[in-house]
Amino acid sequence: MRMSPLCIFSPRVLHPRGSHTAAVTFVPPCPPLDQEKVKELQRFISLSKRLLVMTGAGISTESGIPDYRSEKVGLYARTDRRPIQHVDFVRSAKIRQRYWARNFVGWPQFSSHQPNAAHLALSSWERLGKLYWLVTQNVDALHTKAGSLRLTELHGCMHRVLCLHCGEQTPRGVLQDRFQALNPTWGAEAHGVAPDGDVFLTEDQVQSFRVASCAKCGGPLKPDVVFFGDTVNHNKVDFVHMRVKRADALLVVGSSLQVYSGYKFILAAHEKKLPIAILNIGPTRSDQLACLKLDFRCAEILPLIAPH
Repeated sequence: MRMSPLCIFSPRVLHPRGSHTAAVTFVPPCPPLDQEKVKELQRFISLSKRLLVMTGAGISTESGIPDYRSEKVGLYARTDRRPIQHVDFVRSAKIRQRYWARNFVGWPQFSSHQPNAAHLALSSWERLGKLYWLVTQNVDALHTKAGSLRLTELHGCMHRVLCLHCGEQTPRGVLQDRFQALNPTWGAEAHGVAPDGDVFLTEDQVQSFRVASCAKCGGPLKPDVVFFGDTVNHNKVDFVHMRVKRADALLVVGSSLQVYSGYKFILAAHEKKLPIAILNIGPTRSDQLACLKLDFRCAEILPLIAPH
């Protein structure tokens, strides 16, 4: 289940980025790195021959992308705003207008984010034969930018756009140009950033924004991601279950596992009696199932692990 060609990026030299500003803003407080815990994680990785890794929003906060649930710094802790629901987006042209206006403003910054040292470490594990498969719940394409190929994007990718009527796929960058052409004099300053390329705008700012439709059939457009309230494609779910069956260990990186679409694979791994390690700042839904739990920054500890 590799990424669609619409979400493939040109190879280039990438420098590990977990900018200190972004880290301070979006990474929750955590204890200093414990060398004994590093050794425990090293043992866990060394013993695995077919390592499955599942990542969540916590791996990308050090690249400057906020998450929903982190204590004190996540969207839920900072505001009373909640993410868009699938049913609302599909039913309401007004809600789609608001979504795309906000996404249009947020896209230049969101699309410019780069992988940090944690993404690059996992990519290197794959190249060296340690990482068997990578499943990400993120829609930011940072694993692809880091060079990961053995990858399933469980919730899709913001860099693709899908027509709700005919299914035509379009690169998100192409849509940005169309929005610009439709709104040559429209401008809005964001009042804050949210996960997944969203920003905060007032209703007055949004109401004059013109929304592009499908260039092929004129239908409404939606980012090729799973919104809250929607379900993951059954074929993709079956594919990931097969990866779980063939793995011999599971490492969770940067996820509280509160969303069932990811959590159910942890349950499947536990039922298969796979050893499970969790690297996440703060408690997760599966701490009691893990043989190892670490509360450190992903980009701080993963580069220290040698993928023997």
